[in-house]
Amino acid sequence: MTVLAHDDQTMSQAEIFPTEIAVLYTPAWYSDREREARPLPLSPGDYKITPGHGTERWTVTSLKDGTTVYSGIGPVEIRRPPAAG
Repeated sequence: MTVLAHDDQTMSQAEIFPTEIAVLYTPAWYSDREREARPLPLSPGDYKITPGHGTERWTVTSLKDGTTVYSGIGPVEIRRPPAAG
């Protein structure tokens, strides 16, 4: 689908409705306070976090295809990226 902008430039549907992405925040191995951030290609609601209990690892799984995108120490969070500004 193609849409014309006000200045007659062609815009794609992806530019009009950008795909939402997510950021996975995990503990950093070198600090108790720092977090590592890793971009994920899907929206936050497309992932399932399974908390580890005891010595078990935390896992993050894609609900789209069942792929495990993270298995490690926790706690972990999935958020929208910070607003550009």
